[in-house]
Amino acid sequence: MKKAFYLLLSFLAISALVYVLVNWYPYIFAKTVDGVIYGVERVEAPLAVLTSEAAAKPATQVFSFAVAVKDRSSGEIYTASSEDRRWAVVEKGQCAEVKFLPYPPWSLSRSGAFFGARLIRLYECPK
Repeated sequence: MKKAFYLLLSFLAISALVYVLVNWYPYIFAKTVDGVIYGVERVEAPLAVLTSEAAAKPATQVFSFAVAVKDRSSGEIYTASSEDRRWAVVEKGQCAEVKFLPYPPWSLSRSGAFFGARLIRLYECPK
């Protein structure tokens, strides 16, 4: 009976760990980069010419940006797409602290890339 209880407890602990890793993988393994904004561009999705006001662009497409940040310490350039509205005020050459959210390794076609660039802090670069 004691062995079955420990087996059940171990199974529940492993299940909880797998659940947390699968659901929150991007947040657990996020990469924080402090550096210079190398590029930030609004991504315009192609839309039909004839649209009504009710069928306007979805909010996710209106505030979709492609972001590139050059890390100060390594010189590596990190890129990602983002739907964070705060990127609308960012300009090239400013400094920022950005959190990049990676795709999980089980997403084989996108593994190793970043899908989210969260702007944490924006500031003027020191001279």
